[in-house]
Amino acid sequence: MLKNFFKTTFRSLWKNKGYSFLNIAGLAIGIACAALIFLWVEDERNFDNNHVKKNNIYLVKTNAKVDAGVFTHSSTPAIMGPAFIADLPGIANSCRTTEGHDNLLLGTGEKAVYSAGNYADPSIFSMFTIPFTEGDAKTALQQPDAMVITESAAKKIFGVQNSYVGKTIVANNKETHMITGVVKDMPENSSIHFEWVMAFEPLVKKYENLQKWGNANTTTYVELKPGVDPAKIDQQLYDYIKIKEQAEVSVIHSFLFAMKDWRLYDEFDNGKMTGGGRIQYVRLFAVIAWIILFIACINFMNLATARSEKRAREVGVRKVLGSGKKRLVLQFIGEAMIMASLAAIAAVIIITLAMPLFNTLVQKDLSIGFEKPSHILLLVLLTIICGLVAGSYPSLYLSSFNPVSVLKGIRIRSGSAAFIRKGLVIVQFSVSIILIIGTIIIYQQIQHVKSRNLGFNKDNLVQMNIRGNMLKNYASIKQDILNTGIAENVALADHETITAGNNTTSVEWDGKDPNSMVVISQRLVSQEFMQVNGLKIKEGRDFVSTDTVAFTPDGTRPADLSQTFNIIITESLEKLMGKGTAVGKIIRRQMDGGALQLKVAGVVNDYVYGNMYGKADPVMFYCIPQLADLMLVRTKPSVPAEQVIAKLGAVMKADNPAYPFEYRFVDDRFNAMFVSEMLISKFSRVFALLAIIISCLGLFGLAAYTAERRTKEIGVRKVLGASVASVTGLLSKEFLKLVAIASLVAFPIAWWAMNSWLQNYQYRISISWWVFILAGTVAMLIALFTVSFQAIKAAIANPVRSLRTE
Repeated sequence: MLKNFFKTTFRSLWKNKGYSFLNIAGLAIGIACAALIFLWVEDERNFDNNHVKKNNIYLVKTNAKVDAGVFTHSSTPAIMGPAFIADLPGIANSCRTTEGHDNLLLGTGEKAVYSAGNYADPSIFSMFTIPFTEGDAKTALQQPDAMVITESAAKKIFGVQNSYVGKTIVANNKETHMITGVVKDMPENSSIHFEWVMAFEPLVKKYENLQKWGNANTTTYVELKPGVDPAKIDQQLYDYIKIKEQAEVSVIHSFLFAMKDWRLYDEFDNGKMTGGGRIQYVRLFAVIAWIILFIACINFMNLATARSEKRAREVGVRKVLGSGKKRLVLQFIGEAMIMASLAAIAAVIIITLAMPLFNTLVQKDLSIGFEKPSHILLLVLLTIICGLVAGSYPSLYLSSFNPVSVLKGIRIRSGSAAFIRKGLVIVQFSVSIILIIGTIIIYQQIQHVKSRNLGFNKDNLVQMNIRGNMLKNYASIKQDILNTGIAENVALADHETITAGNNTTSVEWDGKDPNSMVVISQRLVSQEFMQVNGLKIKEGRDFVSTDTVAFTPDGTRPADLSQTFNIIITESLEKLMGKGTAVGKIIRRQMDGGALQLKVAGVVNDYVYGNMYGKADPVMFYCIPQLADLMLVRTKPSVPAEQVIAKLGAVMKADNPAYPFEYRFVDDRFNAMFVSEMLISKFSRVFALLAIIISCLGLFGLAAYTAERRTKEIGVRKVLGASVASVTGLLSKEFLKLVAIASLVAFPIAWWAMNSWLQNYQYRISISWWVFILAGTVAMLIALFTVSFQAIKAAIANPVRSLRTE
C-alpha cells in the first residue's frame, strides 16, 4: 500500500516535471523566506535572554515635565544607585555605569588600539550574566586601577596568550591599569556591551558634580528582590529626587523600566509606555512571513486544481476500484506533503546560500542552528503547514469527481474551481502590489528626511575626537590643516552637531513665566563653529576671541560667576523670549553658587538635531573651546575624500603622534540615524520581489495550462486568419483583468497601512496618487511579461499539429 502510494506520487511528479518544479520552487522560496524572517524574529524576541536575572533587572528612567510635554530619558544622578540600597528594602542591588561608551586608547607600549567600554560598579558582574574566563567577579573591580576586558579586546591588545590577568595597560597614554579579569564577549543580542570595564567610584571622588542630586549624567540599573512588586517601587521613586533635593516642587519623577522590555517596547509618549517600539517591526515581519508562505501555498492550489482534468481518469479508476473519498483525500494530501518535504529540503539549501547576504541585510550574525531542536521543529512545522494548506482544497476538489462522468469522457465542470483560482491569483497580486506601494512610500519617506534642510551643512564635514594635545596645540593643528589646502575652516565643539547636547531647564529671562519649563540644548564651541557648520548669523554678531569663558581647572563652572558672558542663541529660543530682537537681552542660568549672567550677542538660524523627524529645538552656544571633545573640519567640496583623509592623517600623525588617527564623516553619522527605517526599506524591497517571483511562478504555470487547454481553439483561430498578436492578446487578457482587480483591492489597503505608518513621524511626506498608478502598472507589466511567454509560444505554434486529431 505504502509502496504503491510513493510509486504513484513520484510517477506523477516525474510525468509533470514542469509543474512539479514550479510547485516545489514556489514552496521552497516561501519556506526559505519565512524561516529567515523567523530566525530574525527569534533573535529579537530573545534579546537579553543570556542574563539569568533578566526578569528582576530594571533600568531607572526619569520623566521630566516641561512645556512641550513629558520628556522620558535614562539620565540619573550618580549618587542615586547607592542611595537606593540604603532607602528601599525591595531593591537587592544597584549598578551605575557611564552613559553610552567611552572610547579610550589602550596600549601596551608596543601596540595601542581604540576600545569602547564603561566605568561601572562591581555589581555589574553579579547583576548581569557576564562569564569570567580569568579572574574573580567578586574582586575584579575592587582596586581603583583595575580593568576587566573581554577576550576579543585582550587578543586585540596583547595578542593570543595563555593568560592576561596581571598585565598592565595604559589608557590614553596617561593612566596605568592592571588587568584583573577577562570575560567572554557578550552575545550580539544583549543590551549590555563593552570591551572593557573600569571602576565607577574613582570618578565620583574625582568629579565633585557627580555627588549632587541635580546632576543627571549616569545610567542606573537595579535588581529587585524576588517577589517584589515593581509598581510599589515606582510609588517610592515618584518623588524620590524631590525629597533628596529638599525641593518644594519637582517636575522630575523616576520609575523602573523592565529589562524584558528594553529592546522591543522602548517607546514612550508623554511619559507613558505606548506598547510600541521595535515590537511593531517584529510583528509586521512575522505577518509578512506568513503571507509569503500563504502566497506560495496558493501557487500549489492553483496549479493542482488547474491540472485536475489530467488526473480525472485516474480518480475515476480509483473510485471504481473501491477507493473512497477519504482515501483519495489522504492520497492527495500525502502527495502535497511529499512535495512540501522536497520544498523544505530545497529551502534549507536556499537558506544556507542566502544566510551571509541576509546577515548583511539585517546586520546580525544568525545561523540555521539545526543543533537547536526548536529550529528543526519550526522547519517541520512549516513543512506540515504548507503541505496541509496547499493540499487541502486540491484534495477535496479532485476526490469529489463523479467516476461515471469522468470515465464517459464528459467534460468536468470547473466553474467553482476556476472562480477560486481567479480569487487566489487576485490575492497573490494584491499582496505584491501592496508591498510595491509600501516599498516606494518607505523609500520616499527616507529620502524626504535625508534631503530635508537641516539648517546646517552636513556634507564635506569631518569630525575627530579630541585626543592627547589636540586642545593644547589647537592653533598650530588648525593652521597645519589649513596649509594642506583641503580645508576651508576648523572648529571645536563638545557634542556632535547632529546629536543633542547637554540640556537645561534652569534658565530665566525678563518676562518669562516662572512656571514655564523649557528644555534648551547647550553647546560649548570655538568661535569658528558657526562658519564650519554653515549656520547663518541672523542678528547681532558671531563669536570673537574675547567671548571665551574662563573655567575652573576641573571644568565644572566658570572661574568668575559675577562676569557677564556673551552667548549666541537660535531663532526658536529668541521667539520664546518675546517680541523683538533678543540681541542684548540677558539670560540667567542657575548654577551652584549663584546665577550665571548670559548676554545674547547674536542669533543664528534654527537647525535640526537629535530627532531628524522632529522640529528645531532651542539652543544656546557658549564660547568655551577648552572643554571641547570634538574637532570639526570643513573640507573643500572639490577635494576627494581619499585625499582629505590622507592629508588629515598626515597632520595628526605629525602633531599628535601618540594617538592613532581616527575620524568620522558627519554625513555618515547622519545616515546611521536611519537604521530602523533602512531595515524596513530593505526588507520591503526583498519581500516585494519575493512575492512577485512566487506569484509569477504560479501565473506562468496557469498561463501554460490555459494555453494547453485552448490548443485546438487557437488552431482554429489561426486557420481562420487570426494573427499572433490577436491570439497573444486573447490569452493575456484574462490574466490582466485579474491583476487589474488586484490593484483595486490593494490600493485602499496599501493607503491605509502606509498612512498609519507615516503617522509615527512628525516630519513626513504626503502619499501621492501616482504611487498607486505606478505600482499597478508595474504589476500589470510583470504579469504581461510572465503570461506573454506562454501566449506567444502558443500563438506561433503550427495549427496543423494542434488540429491533427480532429
